Amino acid sequence: MATSRLSSEMKRTYHRVIGFSHRVVIKYVTETSVEIVTKLQIIVNSFLMPLKGSRGNRVMSEEDELNVDTDEKRIQESRVRSGPLISGTAYCLSSCSMILLNKVVLSSYAFNAGISLMLYQNLISSIIVIILGLFGAVSLEKLNWKLVKVWIPVNLIFVGMLVSGMYSLKYINIAMVTILKNMTNILTAVGELYIFHKRQSQKVWTAMFLMIISAVTGGITDLSFDATGYTWQLVNCVLTASYSLTLRRVMDTAKSVTRSGSLNEVSMVLLNNLLSLPFGAFLIIIFDEWTYVINADVIKIPTFWAVETVSGLLGLAISFTSMWFLNQTGPTTYSLVGSLNKIPISVAGLVLFNVPLSLPNLFSILSGLFAGIFFVKAKMS
Repeated sequence: MATSRLSSEMKRTYHRVIGFSHRVVIKYVTETSVEIVTKLQIIVNSFLMPLKGSRGNRVMSEEDELNVDTDEKRIQESRVRSGPLISGTAYCLSSCSMILLNKVVLSSYAFNAGISLMLYQNLISSIIVIILGLFGAVSLEKLNWKLVKVWIPVNLIFVGMLVSGMYSLKYINIAMVTILKNMTNILTAVGELYIFHKRQSQKVWTAMFLMIISAVTGGITDLSFDATGYTWQLVNCVLTASYSLTLRRVMDTAKSVTRSGSLNEVSMVLLNNLLSLPFGAFLIIIFDEWTYVINADVIKIPTFWAVETVSGLLGLAISFTSMWFLNQTGPTTYSLVGSLNKIPISVAGLVLFNVPLSLPNLFSILSGLFAGIFFVKAKMS
């Protein structure tokens, strides 16, 4: 009975999140429509101006210039107000959808080939970024052998991070994955202390202690506990922290070997995805995953390929929306929203996949989510 009430409450929470997303989209469409109408009025006025008399032209010219300035100012203010909201919503929706779709592919379709899934998603991302670069939609740094050699160590960790994340998601429910990911913050902070000699405040260490407690109690009370999944998630936390720490060191070196002396985020996305393809193919051969893939019945299902393709597109969307949101706000807001984003992901994961849940486990999940938020706020202070 208690479980039924708990499930109903989670479903109501999930529908509230979806309702909020719809309201944001409606607001964006309304503001965009107003902007288009305003610009059309300006264009129409510019064509009507030559039809007026000389005196009328002078009067209308002054009036139109005033109207144009006012309209442009209003449009600019609207963009400033709505920019962070729209970019933040796009980032949250793409992140949530990516995790949920990967869970569908790995669990609902029982696709036991995480490396192949990673390879397919990165291939799609690489193709799209290259096409955008060819059409001039994005700026890409020309790759050279020196840059590739510098980036290979980071990319090896990147591939391991993606593969371990896929397998942990297959065996563990989404809510516990998000809680266990908090361990990455702890490993990163320890790494910063010993590598970069960066000390953290007492509040940060307190938040990390709460994360450890929530992760341990969450594992103990997890009704669907799977040792294999928890092992993969622990490996993922180590690799994710290693990726973050290694990337900081490699980026400066990578910039020095490029032709332009810089390396933008889009070029890094392409570099990571392109270099992961041969490594992914090598792992598929080593672990004999290709034999499973060509004989799996699931690859004959069109909807499976549709879901897998969309998940690849969302992976690229996360890269772009995260950069967009970070540019609209700042690192602190970006980190805080990232922590808050774990709440709807966890609720959606529990509701959509009918995860068996106990009250102690739910309390552990909630405490872990709020420990993550407390961690970000402690870093901000």
